[in-house]
Amino acid sequence: MQRQSVNSSNIASIGYHAGTQTLEIEFLNGGVYQYFDVPQHVYDGIMSADSHGQYLAQNIKGYYRYSKV
Repeated sequence: MQRQSVNSSNIASIGYHAGTQTLEIEFLNGGVYQYFDVPQHVYDGIMSADSHGQYLAQNIKGYYRYSKV
């Protein structure tokens, strides 16, 4: 999955596959996580958020299944 670099103190890049609704987040520490069944509007939200990390904490973590890659 292709990820786009973001300006964040914690997140290096974010990618999304619309067909499978999979959101992929690469952290600056090298960890990569995939979140499943994430709607397009949530991906759009994290990409346009002033703080990607804050959006992740408030709208994604704890709401969607995930797996460390």
